[in-house]
Amino acid sequence: MTQSKEIRWVKLGDFIHQLDERNRDNTFTLENLRGLSINKTFIPTKANMDGVSLTPYKLVPPLSFCYVTITSRNSDKITLALNESKNTYIVSSSYIVFYCIPNKKLLPEYLFLWFNMPEFDRYARYNSWGSAREAFSWDSMKLVEIPIPYKNGEPDVERQQEVVDIWQGLRRLKEENEAIAKPLLDLCQAKMDELKHSAPMVTIEEYLEEVNVRNSDNIYTLDNLKGVSIEKMFITSKANMEGVSLTPYKVVKPLDFCYVNITSRNGEKITLALNQSEDNYIVSSSYTVFRLKNYEIFDPTYLFLWFSRPEFDRYARFNSWGSARESFSWNEMLRVKVPKPSIEIQQAIVDIYHCARRAKDIAEEANQQLKSNCPALMQYIIHSAV
Repeated sequence: MTQSKEIRWVKLGDFIHQLDERNRDNTFTLENLRGLSINKTFIPTKANMDGVSLTPYKLVPPLSFCYVTITSRNSDKITLALNESKNTYIVSSSYIVFYCIPNKKLLPEYLFLWFNMPEFDRYARYNSWGSAREAFSWDSMKLVEIPIPYKNGEPDVERQQEVVDIWQGLRRLKEENEAIAKPLLDLCQAKMDELKHSAPMVTIEEYLEEVNVRNSDNIYTLDNLKGVSIEKMFITSKANMEGVSLTPYKVVKPLDFCYVNITSRNGEKITLALNQSEDNYIVSSSYTVFRLKNYEIFDPTYLFLWFSRPEFDRYARFNSWGSARESFSWNEMLRVKVPKPSIEIQQAIVDIYHCARRAKDIAEEANQQLKSNCPALMQYIIHSAV
């Protein structure tokens, strides 16, 4: 017998049910209390709960959804999450909690995949109503239409699970590599902190040299143009370059450093980066470019790790001077002291850092794939009916 496969666009109201169970007997405590983020996750609440009764708070059992109806001022995203844990959470009574009706055969994880679509965020914002605050009501949620694969007249759970498995695999890859990267980066910083007490502290003036190579021959183009972020990385320039000559721009070669001496209004951080690529960049002529004189004495990445410490940010801000704009000058940079262990110890710390970087890069790539794969997976479902 031939199996009939198709896609049906259905209204959510036929597949979901609102839940309004309260924490009346105080079974659940502050440990169970959660807020929601615009990244569609449950997060520890930021509310001041001193003296607040938890009895009116709503329960969110495992595989139940929760969302905030207010959508204005949310970066055009709807604040929503699926409880994918095995624990019951409690949330504000102003939130709406709902679940997929079991016998309707709509997987909560499949529905959550749809909720992660930018298309859904746009739909929810467009269909939010109000004056002072716009809201996406429960009635509006029930009118949402989603594509569900059907087989022989019933929702096809296997095909739903197929795309869920792909999406969850990417999420696991992201989360696992984030979990790997953080302790390794923390270990790097802990080792750097230990070196302050076990290695000689030296002024870096004799180990650095300023670089002032310009793009005079126009060898480098807008493809090579970079800015520097307070996250201490090179980024695509946000400047309007229409009609701007690139000849005065400074060249930043591999393993060169670059920093912006203006430190005011930078979130208490100094804007600095190390070119860890194999490409030459060009940056604004107002930036300071420098490099190490001898890589056998200091490893550039080791020095970059020192510059990445919050302690260095505080030092740079404290030693910034000026009236309208405070500046951390090149002369002040040369006065910075750093621990000088053997090059072998430096490279051992750098090796740990590179492991963390690889894990972080994998996590970021998986995160980008998650964003692009939601629409792709849904298109696969829509066009795979036979």
